[in-house]
Amino acid sequence: MPGSATSAPEVTNVSRHGFWLLLGEEELLVRFDDFPWFRQATIEALTRVEWPSPDHLYWPLLDVDLSVRSIQRPADFPLVSRATPAPATGT
Repeated sequence: MPGSATSAPEVTNVSRHGFWLLLGEEELLVRFDDFPWFRQATIEALTRVEWPSPDHLYWPLLDVDLSVRSIQRPADFPLVSRATPAPATGT
């Protein structure tokens, strides 16, 4: 019995708004407004993407892990920081 067909993810286009990621038969827009840590990334870092499981993507040069679902439905995964801001210092 043959195994399931898999293909590597591919970045097909980059613009000032984001980049298009081809995952099998589905092409997704990864918007910089939704995923700001990609905004300053190099083309090499954006295109070096791994797809270790159906819902998991990893960019090793950026050390970024994402759920495919978070790209498909970014409104369901709002960016919320739990970090406490550093106190302001007077100078």
